[in-house]
Amino acid sequence: MATSLGQLIAFRVLQGLAGGGLQPSSQGVLLDAFPVEKQGTAMTLFGLAALLAPVVGPTLGGWITDSYSWRWVFYINVPVGVLAFAACYALLRDPDYLTNQRMELKKQPLRFDSLGLSLLVIVMVSWEVMLSKGQEWDWLSDPFWRVQTLAIFFVVGLIALVFWELRHPSPVVNFRPLRERNFAACCLIIFCAFAVLYAASTSLPALLQSLFGYDALSAGLVMSPAGFAAVLAMPFVGRALGKGTDARWLIAAGLFIMAVANYWMSQMNLDISPGQVVWPRVMLVLGLSMCFAPANVAAYLYTPPLLRGAAVGLLSLLRNEGGSVGTSMAQTIQERRDQFHILRLGESLDSFNANVASFLDQARGLFLQQTGDPSAAQQLAWQALENLRQQQASSLAYFDVFLVLAVVMLVPLLTVLLMKRSVAEKGAHIGHE
Repeated sequence: MATSLGQLIAFRVLQGLAGGGLQPSSQGVLLDAFPVEKQGTAMTLFGLAALLAPVVGPTLGGWITDSYSWRWVFYINVPVGVLAFAACYALLRDPDYLTNQRMELKKQPLRFDSLGLSLLVIVMVSWEVMLSKGQEWDWLSDPFWRVQTLAIFFVVGLIALVFWELRHPSPVVNFRPLRERNFAACCLIIFCAFAVLYAASTSLPALLQSLFGYDALSAGLVMSPAGFAAVLAMPFVGRALGKGTDARWLIAAGLFIMAVANYWMSQMNLDISPGQVVWPRVMLVLGLSMCFAPANVAAYLYTPPLLRGAAVGLLSLLRNEGGSVGTSMAQTIQERRDQFHILRLGESLDSFNANVASFLDQARGLFLQQTGDPSAAQQLAWQALENLRQQQASSLAYFDVFLVLAVVMLVPLLTVLLMKRSVAEKGAHIGHE
């Protein structure tokens, strides 16, 4: 319904304010509603929806936009939202401990953490602007000191936020769950996993559209089969968790598969077929499917129930920020490596190189037949060589991005060694309940 860009941005901000808490609230409901031995299955079904949405969404959105209008991308959410609201109103009830906690809070005077909220706004605004504008402003080499100023605000604000929130009785952001080893490790794992997912999910379509000539719908169709990997893998992961499999081994296997998938994509070239792009992408989503639900189970297994809501919100925040970091990181690496490869490839492209001379002679002859102008044919031959250099440099830059992502996945893989045993056994208690 928006009639201008300003209205569209305002409505998107409103959508974010209303929907930002849905994901952590949903996970909190699942943790309260299911006993510990069934939480693996519950998190698996939740993860199935969470993973399918970003996989199917771009393809569905592209088809709706091409076939109807971009407005229908938003209209289709209205009946879904109404149905979800009705179901929540009819089925959801607060657990006893949360009801008692709310009653106790009503008896106490309101102590809103306004300073903590102000520090959080400073930290998040500085962080998001720095990520979105960092490459455009040349990061720490910015001559106008915009990025450096944002970095100072972010670091100082983050230190002050942690210092203040650890001492406030009712903090806006509760960092106390990070004292638990499993939860801290899972935060790092989820952050890195979603950073890699979003980095690969933005780089691969850009590669297909810029160098292979795919349109948005075709690129989405190449990526969408990965959703079937999530559908197939998640039930097996849930069953394994339900039968007492240690979540650490499933997490390690999933992270390793994600690393292999990105390394596979780094070995591609410009002569591949669509099928050779599909399978690495399938492997990437398969790996994430194997570690998403186990990481959520392991994260909350030793977290006390009073800190569970704060833990869910913190993990959700880090997951979203991981996506932002991954997107910015992929863009920065691609642009920097593109410049590097252009310079390196240009070192050998001169008229004294026999292969270059042969290419120019053949191209000059071809363009001479088309134009009949020797001078224009000479210029077009050099332009063809330059276009080829740009194409090869861009492809190598994208492949470097995937190689870096493969290395990044080794970091959370090492943190699995620091985690405690994570088996959701029947009758076990969560976090000293």
